[in-house]
Amino acid sequence: MNSLAIKPPQSVSYNTITSILRENTRLNFNQLQQINTQLHTLGLLSSAAILTHFISSAYISHNIYYALHFLKHLPCSDSIPSLWNSFIGLSLKSHNYGHVMCVYTEMRLSNVVPSLNTFSSILRCCAGLGKTQMGKSFHCQLVKWGFVNDVVQQTGLLDFYGKVGDLRSARKVFDEMSGRDVVANNAMISVLGKFGCVEEAGEVFERMGERNSCSWNSMITCYCKAGDVRSGRLLFDESPVKDVVSWNAMIDGYCRMGFIRDAEDLFFQMGGLRNSITWNTMISGFVQHRDFNSAIRMFQQMQADGVRATEVTMVSLLSACAHLGALDMGEWIHNYIKRKRLRIDVVLGNALLDMYCKCGSIEAALNVFHNLDVKNIFCWNSIVVGLGMHGYGEEAISVFESMEKEGIRADGVSFVGLLCACSHSGMIGEGRRYFSIMRSRYDVEPGIEHYGCMVDLLGRAGFLEEALKLIGSMPMKPNAVVWGSLLRACQIHKNTNIGEQVTQHLLELDPGDGGNYVFLSNLFASLNRWKDVNTCRQLMLERGVRKTPGCSSIEVDNIVHEFVVGDSSHPQFEQINLFLDEIAKELERHGHEPDKTSVLHDIEDEEKERAVRYHSERIAVAFGLMNTPPGKAIRVVKNLRTCNDCHSAIKLISRIFERDIIVRDRNRFHLFRDGFCSCKDYW
Repeated sequence: MNSLAIKPPQSVSYNTITSILRENTRLNFNQLQQINTQLHTLGLLSSAAILTHFISSAYISHNIYYALHFLKHLPCSDSIPSLWNSFIGLSLKSHNYGHVMCVYTEMRLSNVVPSLNTFSSILRCCAGLGKTQMGKSFHCQLVKWGFVNDVVQQTGLLDFYGKVGDLRSARKVFDEMSGRDVVANNAMISVLGKFGCVEEAGEVFERMGERNSCSWNSMITCYCKAGDVRSGRLLFDESPVKDVVSWNAMIDGYCRMGFIRDAEDLFFQMGGLRNSITWNTMISGFVQHRDFNSAIRMFQQMQADGVRATEVTMVSLLSACAHLGALDMGEWIHNYIKRKRLRIDVVLGNALLDMYCKCGSIEAALNVFHNLDVKNIFCWNSIVVGLGMHGYGEEAISVFESMEKEGIRADGVSFVGLLCACSHSGMIGEGRRYFSIMRSRYDVEPGIEHYGCMVDLLGRAGFLEEALKLIGSMPMKPNAVVWGSLLRACQIHKNTNIGEQVTQHLLELDPGDGGNYVFLSNLFASLNRWKDVNTCRQLMLERGVRKTPGCSSIEVDNIVHEFVVGDSSHPQFEQINLFLDEIAKELERHGHEPDKTSVLHDIEDEEKERAVRYHSERIAVAFGLMNTPPGKAIRVVKNLRTCNDCHSAIKLISRIFERDIIVRDRNRFHLFRDGFCSCKDYW
């Protein structure tokens, strides 16, 4: 900045100085000194208004120590305490709590008696920093200066102790209050609600002589946070004044407890009272309830109603897109974030990363990752896990090593991602090495999930005996995930001896999980042991166990279509069936022979062929080919592991129709291109 054009002292007026300070929010040290000289010359050192402007300009210009020096050497006047308080207020407004404490210390060294406002600001600062002992020392000073009986200060203390988690002290302050007003009672209800003391909060509420809307809202929130939505609703219905806060608290309570339809009913009853928090709560509730399509529809309605979305909205929506594999919608949301200039912090950035990874666009995920100004452990973990899911094992290791160089300490999730990456890429040596040094080098204790990754790694590679031995050495009891990984490996390598042992463990752990029976049945079916297959099926019938139906989804024109095996409700059901027949003929013409080992029944080969033809991922791919323009990539999400026949068929389909086909199954991503798969047939 150029030097200010300040006129000679005799021609400078009060208005000139005020105008300079208002128009120049960023002043360098020399400019501040020039103005300081003019303040002395014109005798303006007793003007509280112009001095407040000067201190504010110095603070905004990052000349805090100059401002402190200026304050300490001002001649005594009645405005001095208010100037110090203004300085503390500036620090609080900028959330610079370190400056708050620095200014307060200098204030006391200058023998300036703090005001009630000063103490209120300091207590808020201590609560924000979680500085319990510091706040208690200010409590002592309140007593010393005779402010402790002021109801405003007592309420501030009550709020401080609640925020730092000291319920005992909060109760003591409340009990010692001589005249509790409605604000103090509301604060106590809020504190008790935070600690789950619902009955005690109810007693405070019942004793209140005066209640305002905040009183009712605090008590409703207290019930809802404790999970007692029934009592919350009774109080909500009884409340004489229902404002947006009470409606939002009740809707949030229903969403937390999974009563999504009750929340939706209230949402529609609100009408014009709804604000962005209401919409965000409903969208988040749908996501938590795994009703992702409704979350997206709710956002579309939010847009139609002209309500401005926030960063919180975007995080929930990106989570919905990630689960659905809805890349087009996810990209639209990313563009919306850019258009509206929403701030991409680590939370929103990580949501974008996760969405792109789970929607099969690892290049876009890496682009977001590299453009983040700040990356926390969650961002690094997301990209390591994403690379692993896509089969980029070496790249995942490279990112892990970069994370280490950046000084980010790896945690348990980092190693889950790393070991999964090694497993999906067949990197046996690297997986063994990282597992062996987790504890010694990184101080991360291997958990059951890490053992599960290693069992999966060894099993896929055919080291079944070593995997079984590792399970036997585990310091904790293996769960169904660990045994399930080994069972899948037994199926791949057709090892019935170990497979039967593993299945027995699985059936003991969870006799109601249909997947365990199906795995064993598939193993027997692959060896044509139909008697054993029928025994498995009979056990399932006797125990009332059902196989999880295959379900695949595909996004076309921002609409997610779901296909479940045996469901004929889709409007294009007949056309899809006819097209599947055409695809089957093309596959046969190109030499494809259906792999019928995944069919559990001992039925004729022709029937088996039709059974595998109607697996859900095959239906979704056919729908995508029918309803998207030539050359456009097809993206499918499946809830189960894709079978061998569908895997080999989709490879050929990608060549025949000249399409990239991305399938995300329960374990990983498959990019089918020109007759090949990115997994290299290793999944």
